[in-house]
Amino acid sequence: MNGMAKLLMVAGAVIFIAGFLIHFLNLGRLPGDIVIKKGNATFFFPVMTSIIISIILSAIFFLVGRLK
Repeated sequence: MNGMAKLLMVAGAVIFIAGFLIHFLNLGRLPGDIVIKKGNATFFFPVMTSIIISIILSAIFFLVGRLK
C-alpha cells in the first residue's frame, strides 16, 4: 500500500472517531468549555474539548508512526 492510501485511511478513521465522540459522548459541552451569551450573540470556545481531541489525535498519530 502506498503512502497516500494509508494517509487517507488514517484521516478517515480520525474523522470517524471524532464524529463518534462528539455525537455520542456529548463532547463539545464539557466543563471548561467557554460559552458567553449576550443578547442575540453567542460565543463558544471549546477549551477542554480541544485538549481532549488533541490528546486523542496525538496518540493515534504516535501509534501510526510506530507501525511504519
